[in-house]
Amino acid sequence: MEEKISRAIIQKYFEKLQANLSVDVVVVGAGPSGMVAAHDLAASGRKVAIFERKLAPGGGIWGGGMFFNEVAVRDDAFPILDDFGVGYHSAGDGYYTVDAVELASGLIFGACRAGASFFNAISVEDIVLKDERVAGVVINWTPITSLEMHVDPLVITARVVLDSTGHPSEIAELATRKAGIKIETATGGIMGERPMWVEKGEVTTVEDTKMLYPGLYVSGMAANNVSGGFRMGPIFGGMLKSGRKVAELIREELGC
Repeated sequence: MEEKISRAIIQKYFEKLQANLSVDVVVVGAGPSGMVAAHDLAASGRKVAIFERKLAPGGGIWGGGMFFNEVAVRDDAFPILDDFGVGYHSAGDGYYTVDAVELASGLIFGACRAGASFFNAISVEDIVLKDERVAGVVINWTPITSLEMHVDPLVITARVVLDSTGHPSEIAELATRKAGIKIETATGGIMGERPMWVEKGEVTTVEDTKMLYPGLYVSGMAANNVSGGFRMGPIFGGMLKSGRKVAELIREELGC
């Protein structure tokens, strides 16, 4: 029995990995915007692979505000929450609370059910750049990168790469630093996240969601960091809407 269990796990995992060596969209970072985007794109028939460096997808959702596992939204996020079957409760003054665990698990399950493939505990350490276009990502196991072991990576090719890595905007940082790419910002580089201003942050998160360079898009808090938007803390409507917006932009480019 032990051998059968191990064989089944190994076989199924490598079937999944092999099937995703070339995809329509690579989503880097399984936070709220990335998972909404992955859900919407997979539901429209695109092949989507999500790479999350941590063991558990969900980004910053799980901890809520300072380990109080509730997060806030406004009513403009209801259509997305309804799509994922996630509940919300009025907190007055136009704000609503959502159980952080329900939101994280709902987004994960929704993206899986739509057909996106999750690969957790895998880090993206570089991008593929061909003919002035981002054309994929370079991956390795997170423990290997954390321990700085000299182990060569593998490559996933993609028509589009989405940076939804959160505050560090790691893929955009790679593109600007290592590849010398000038991205679609006021300075041509990463402008850095500004201090907290909830109202502005909710707006700029969506406004700054865009294509940065051919083949490279950005969403969520990564979009704020890239374009100098404001931080907004544990309110998640803007991040959910950012994921929906970037999925629409990518669908337009891919013709679906």
